[in-house]
Amino acid sequence: MEKSGITKTQIAVMSVAAGVCVANIYYNQPILKDIALNFKVTESRAGIISVLAQAGYGLGLFFLTPLGDKINRKKLIVALMIALVAVLVGITFVQNFFWLCIFSLLTGLLGVAAQVILPMAASMDSKNRGRTVGIIFTGILVGILAARVFSGFIAEWLNWRYVYGISTGMVVVSTVMIQVALPNVSPGFQGNYASLLGSTLHQFRRFPQLRKTALLGALAFGVFCSFWTTLTFQLGGSPFNFKSDIIGLFGILAIAAALLAPLFGKLADKGNPARAQLIAISLVLVSIILVKFYPFSVIAFVISVLLLDVGIQATQVTNVATIYTLDETAHSRINTAYMTTYFIGGALGSFVGIQCWNAGGWQMVTWQLLIWCLLALGIVLLGVRNLKTSASQ
Repeated sequence: MEKSGITKTQIAVMSVAAGVCVANIYYNQPILKDIALNFKVTESRAGIISVLAQAGYGLGLFFLTPLGDKINRKKLIVALMIALVAVLVGITFVQNFFWLCIFSLLTGLLGVAAQVILPMAASMDSKNRGRTVGIIFTGILVGILAARVFSGFIAEWLNWRYVYGISTGMVVVSTVMIQVALPNVSPGFQGNYASLLGSTLHQFRRFPQLRKTALLGALAFGVFCSFWTTLTFQLGGSPFNFKSDIIGLFGILAIAAALLAPLFGKLADKGNPARAQLIAISLVLVSIILVKFYPFSVIAFVISVLLLDVGIQATQVTNVATIYTLDETAHSRINTAYMTTYFIGGALGSFVGIQCWNAGGWQMVTWQLLIWCLLALGIVLLGVRNLKTSASQ
């Protein structure tokens, strides 16, 4: 198959499968209270399963996704998804909290199939890579955002176990679609596993662009996670006093905003990644300023969610499209280096956001969000400046 020969069907299958896989990491967040009651543990103890799912994803990013450069990517994706099905069946019927914790860790570990799909899509389409990557990443984002809405409603109307039972079926269908629709892509790395991991770390030293882009991505995802972690506290308190189902509707708004992200991938394809990044970070900055000065306005939060999610996801799409131009033979390793940094930023954002909420409420939260935004803007402006300097020489 030619590099630019990816079909619309293949793009759609990869986008859906990536979203279905990554959603499993986030299903637990709205239903922790239900799980705590089921297993007769405290809510704080139940919260460990959310941490374990994220930790598993981080481990999978570093130890599993680089294998996409060493072994057949299609076979790797299918193997990860089949194992994920087995784990989801385990969660559906588990009766012991310890095993729920183990299964949660494995859910994150195997959910990185989404991060094998992403570089595979990039390798299959060199002509419109930014657009294709944008569509696949939109699928991942929709999976992340829809997971919270889906699990909350299913748990309310049925039972929390049905969330994972239904997800099992979705992963099975997605696995079959991957097997049928995707080609076999030959790996390019010939070394052993240890040298593969070492080569992943080496990508940072090879490419200054990767270091800059990874830092920008970490800051952007830090804003995203900090905002969404503390948004529930703000909307659940006075004067809003919204219940979880109403708060979940903001996730639907975010999904609508995310659908605009591929437009920025097209801009990156046209050779304007710095411009796309500048527009995207500016939207994020405006969104935070809006809710800082209008903290008790529903309209302000609606507009802010739309601007924030367009900006954050546009930043991510542009970043991923950019790093996939660095070395086509190392897509999985470069993706691992970038995404590991990206999720570290998200974890720090969530942690700092909660600490700021405890220390000073929404005003303290928005102050630290502005700091993250300004740091990201500084990186983008430095990139624009360097681009202008290079053009003038």
